[in-house]
Amino acid sequence: MMELTIYGRGGQGGVTLAKLIAQAYFLKGRHAQAFGVYAAERSGAPLQAYVRISDEEITNHNQIREPDHVIVLDRTLIGPANLKGLKQDGWIILNSPDPPDAFQQQFSGRHVATIDATSIAVENGLGSRTVPIVNTTMLGAVAKVFDLAFDDVQAALEAMRFVGPNIAAAERAFAVVDAKVVIGELIAAAAGGPMAPPTGLFDDRVGEQPAIRTGTWATRRPHRHTLTPPCNFACPAGNDIQGFVAAAREEDFDRALGILMETSPLPAVCGRVCPAPCMDACNRATFDESVNIRELERYVADHGTWKAEKPQRIDGPGVAVVGSGPAGLSAAYHLARFGHAVTLFESSDELGGVMRNGIPEYRLPHDVLDREIDRILDVGVEAQTQHKVDRAALLKMSHTFGAVFIATGLQESRSLKLHQPDDGHEYVMQGIDFLDRVHAGTMSIRDEHVLVIGGGNTAIDAARSAKRLHAASVRIVYRRTRDEMPAIREEIDAAIMEGVHIEELVSPVSLQLHEATPCLTCQRMKPGEPDASGRPAPVPEASEDAYFDMRCDRVILALGQSPDLSILPEGAEVKHEEALLGLTGAPVFCGGDFASNDGTVSAAIGSGRHAALHIHRTLTGEDLFPPPAEPVAGPEEMTTYVFTHTPSEHGPTIDTKLRRHTFEEVHQGFIDDGQHQPAVAEAERCFSCGVCNGCDRCMSYCPEGILMRDNDGYRFNYDYCKGCGVCATQCPRGVIYMAEL
Repeated sequence: MMELTIYGRGGQGGVTLAKLIAQAYFLKGRHAQAFGVYAAERSGAPLQAYVRISDEEITNHNQIREPDHVIVLDRTLIGPANLKGLKQDGWIILNSPDPPDAFQQQFSGRHVATIDATSIAVENGLGSRTVPIVNTTMLGAVAKVFDLAFDDVQAALEAMRFVGPNIAAAERAFAVVDAKVVIGELIAAAAGGPMAPPTGLFDDRVGEQPAIRTGTWATRRPHRHTLTPPCNFACPAGNDIQGFVAAAREEDFDRALGILMETSPLPAVCGRVCPAPCMDACNRATFDESVNIRELERYVADHGTWKAEKPQRIDGPGVAVVGSGPAGLSAAYHLARFGHAVTLFESSDELGGVMRNGIPEYRLPHDVLDREIDRILDVGVEAQTQHKVDRAALLKMSHTFGAVFIATGLQESRSLKLHQPDDGHEYVMQGIDFLDRVHAGTMSIRDEHVLVIGGGNTAIDAARSAKRLHAASVRIVYRRTRDEMPAIREEIDAAIMEGVHIEELVSPVSLQLHEATPCLTCQRMKPGEPDASGRPAPVPEASEDAYFDMRCDRVILALGQSPDLSILPEGAEVKHEEALLGLTGAPVFCGGDFASNDGTVSAAIGSGRHAALHIHRTLTGEDLFPPPAEPVAGPEEMTTYVFTHTPSEHGPTIDTKLRRHTFEEVHQGFIDDGQHQPAVAEAERCFSCGVCNGCDRCMSYCPEGILMRDNDGYRFNYDYCKGCGVCATQCPRGVIYMAEL
């Protein structure tokens, strides 16, 4: 008599395979018996099936304890249990793409045959990719190992009405099955342990984990990982947004500020002027409203406490930083924290660069900027103002310092060839010069009609500042549509609320006097095909009324700026975050808008930090760069139905009529009223995407009770986990995922 044991899972056709093997031998005139034993009536649960073949009538109906041969249909069931009771010369036939020798550790000295039945079944459309039915494929392999002819296989399949792709799959397996004796010392069969005594009603063991380790049922297992929150990924400064928001949720604003200061020394600035790409990326945006991250950063920076700690200095000539804008301040701050002696050079008499003279006080008050700069200086940065650096000075610095970082921003304003009257009046000026004079208090445009040409943040700032200086009218002339303006959306809306009018699809042509009154002649445009920026290119209209005049007393050009490269050594090659090539004595790096022209404070802060990391690695060999980011926790990772729809918190703003006549800060930020803390309430809206916050939903919903709290979070007891996946489907943040075994 030949006895076979088949190990499989529900849905793979293990019992049917037993019947097919029995059918093949029955058609050859042998007595045959086939039956199965299920562990549970569900797909994926482990099962065993048995086959007996004999020349005599079979009267034994017990389960097989000492099989002659073993067949394993699922690779997750391959293991020591397959040897239980197996005869020494018995075959172990495995559904596996690996050759027999790959199982030397488990089945040394044993007769092993392998066949990739799963792939063959999928190729022939038997079942699905997730649940392939491998019984007919395995029949072909079994027949070859047991010296049956393929005609016997085909006859058995046809008798049980398995035709077409079933026969093709069996024939393929019959041809390619790999069978051999695995080299090595024979591994003896595992002995079974004694059975546990039955549990009484009042037994102390009631409530313990069951004696049967049902984890062997699993075809997959839950695992935990931390993903990158989309806000973190989108932040140009590299801030741990999820981390500082979580600290704010716990009302620990000091810790929240400390988290921000790890990457950005200007959180109060960014909390006021950043365009907040993190909020655009927020997964909550499609649920109700994005988390108001910018307002939270401002609140944390204004209410948290952070004390600078001066690190031990690294021996060496130190690092020179040229330019005190956001990139220069960021680089100086981080280099000082790394232990370098840093000297900051600024051509103006005040530090801050474009943040001081290019952003109006109604957006960024000077005392806020001063407070942030003081923190940077407290780390140990030495600053020298009224110190302009040209090419000769740069060359000298390169022989004095260990490295030089250039972050002079965009010094060269783009102009526009306007034919303008030659009567000695200043009709046209650059937007950045206008804002600088506004900052200095030397600009007077009362009752003037002002035209601002451009669509960026400088144009919006100039227009809103002109309204505050009591201009009679302010109009922005832009050759594209309002939707295509690169300025911050909220600033555009605020400008319109304050009385600024936007002339869309209009391009200036010339400036001339009409009856002693300046007029800007413009041409109407229309959207064309997308250009390199991805926006529709403005195309001039050719109609009779395409040209028209706009009365004005002053034209402010805000067409963008470019870096002044005259500071660089001749032959230098400008590369973002890389050393410049030149005749310098020390490596020269550049960053911020000088290198990349990203145009935002947050991007410049991130650029300065990366430059500091590069410089530190160049000078010391120490790599402090953060590890590569984990995949982003996108909307598909989130289980949003568990959250409650809650409107976003917003701080108050000054009344529109009042703000037109004052440079007082428009946005007041979150204000606590004793009954309500808007910052905490807003932080509580954060989904904490991709990061576990200990909500315990996985524990609460686990049907097996195999999830346990551990020191660093949670732990799975895989001995009893059946891989149902309930924990993964209930995890709101995509932290738990299922992996196939």
